[in-house]
Amino acid sequence: MKKELGIFVLLVVLCIITSLINPNFLAVINLQNLARQIGAFGIFSIGLGLVIITGGIELSVGSMMGLLGVLLSMMLTQWGFPIGIALLALIGVAMLLGLGHGLLITRLNMQPFIVTLCGLLFYRGIARFVSNDETKGFGTVAGLDFLRFLANGNLAGIPMPFVLLIIIAAITWVVLHRSVYGRYLFATGRNPEAARYAGIDTKNIVALTYVICGALTAISGIIFAFYTNSVSPANHGNAYELYGIAAAVLGGCSLRGGEGSVIGIVIGTALLQVLRNLVNLLEIPSSLDFAVMGAVILVGVMADQIFTERRNRRQIAMMREMSAREAQSS
Repeated sequence: MKKELGIFVLLVVLCIITSLINPNFLAVINLQNLARQIGAFGIFSIGLGLVIITGGIELSVGSMMGLLGVLLSMMLTQWGFPIGIALLALIGVAMLLGLGHGLLITRLNMQPFIVTLCGLLFYRGIARFVSNDETKGFGTVAGLDFLRFLANGNLAGIPMPFVLLIIIAAITWVVLHRSVYGRYLFATGRNPEAARYAGIDTKNIVALTYVICGALTAISGIIFAFYTNSVSPANHGNAYELYGIAAAVLGGCSLRGGEGSVIGIVIGTALLQVLRNLVNLLEIPSSLDFAVMGAVILVGVMADQIFTERRNRRQIAMMREMSAREAQSS
């Protein structure tokens, strides 16, 4: 809880500094746009955070969104799919892709980095192939008002993507912190060998986590597709996995696995989007977004390394003290 509190204080301080530098930060339209971005990025960042807790990584999220966006457009505008069937099919495809990643990692013992890096390249290539490398969109197709509302609408002034994020975060919080699956997930991330000896089916836990990540990626992909109203197969979702990883690391997820929280991931997403918003308000070239992300990930990993070493030193000191007491008592 200390990590989450520290990140939240940092977020508040950053908001205050940003508002002092540029009062437009507090404009209603800017806050709504900011909340919309936090919602859209936060949903798939939660999935990425769960994967990181297992000690894995997911690099194909952005390319998967590009492929899913292309498929969604083609299903609704070219193939004549009913809306409900198209959405279910899209989420199903994403979950199958996640399952494929999980099986390759757990059954063939392949490294998550390699599996998902191949996915990053493969999905982007398939998206460009099936679309003939043409930008796809939704145009004026009737019956899509509800989906457009989910991406661009407001509920009592609150952007719908942010509302969806809160709902999904609440459900995921219960699953992660108040369920058997959550306990098994943390145990698998901390020490998979010990978890197996304790009777935990670590392979199924990891595979299921990649499936969940795929489903959350699909939900974010739907939001992004209708938010932009067009999908360029070459760059739609490009580098989004970096935003998700940065948000999770900022939120306290350790790349070693076994640590993290849903609240921390949401706060980390908000902090990252405020940083991006500050870059825009200061009219700094948008190309520096990647520099900001790189710095954020580096600082997050450095902080995790420092805190881990301090904790290990404290644990060693406590063990030595206990051993000394036992020696004296005997």
